[in-house]
Amino acid sequence: MTSVSNASTTNTSTTNRVSKIAVLVSVGRHPVSGTARYSRNDAAALTLATRLAAQHHATLDVLHAGDPTNPALREYLALGAAKVEVLAVAAGDEIAPALTARLKGYDLVLTGTRAEGTEDSGMLPYQLADALGFALLGSAVDIDIEADADVAHITVRQFLPKGLRRRVQASLPALVAVHPMANATPRYAYAKLRDGAIEPVLVSAANSTESLPWSIKPATAKPVRLAAAEKRSGHARMLSATTTESRGGSVVIEGTSVEKAQVILAYLREHQLVDY
Repeated sequence: MTSVSNASTTNTSTTNRVSKIAVLVSVGRHPVSGTARYSRNDAAALTLATRLAAQHHATLDVLHAGDPTNPALREYLALGAAKVEVLAVAAGDEIAPALTARLKGYDLVLTGTRAEGTEDSGMLPYQLADALGFALLGSAVDIDIEADADVAHITVRQFLPKGLRRRVQASLPALVAVHPMANATPRYAYAKLRDGAIEPVLVSAANSTESLPWSIKPATAKPVRLAAAEKRSGHARMLSATTTESRGGSVVIEGTSVEKAQVILAYLREHQLVDY
């Protein structure tokens, strides 16, 4: 099922051509070893941006806010970036103000939906779109730009659960968050890694705001609901789905709290839900 809708934007200025495209990249993390690497989501955004820049003869800038000495950034050079411009932001500082100041004047900004294993709240695209006044189109798997005499429109095919897709259209400038299932296959070339360059850029303190406190703690497992194993035959279970029947058990109203607890403990032991 496909539908078309218009994305709203607070930016009143529009453009009739695409001349400047920016891609925001982050440092990913291997799910097993935890080693720093390129983000697969941002790599898909870079692949789509490279394709659009070639089609519309636009300039393409690859931006990162963080540590310029991180070796994982060079992998984006191998994935097609001629240069990665790094806004040197101290660890723990908010990166949205620095990126907002740098992205002014761009027609299209592409980024992944969230980072991998770092401060991955997924809120950065929303913060940037709100600060820049851009239309925000999320969960993009395909991107198409149509330019006419009046205004350029961007059409995004969005990823929806259960295999559904939806086409959303907006006027440029816009910010697009690319879904991990995007229709893009990044290609790694070691020769491009050797030819590209990492360019650190100092960020003015005026662009920084008071950083929000982050608390990092191990993830806790959710409680598992105890359920007695089914001992009935398959035929009996199918009949119970169409008829209302008593499932057994007992209701203990009278007695002390100790007696009631003993009834519950006896039930758990009978169904082997506890081993004591």
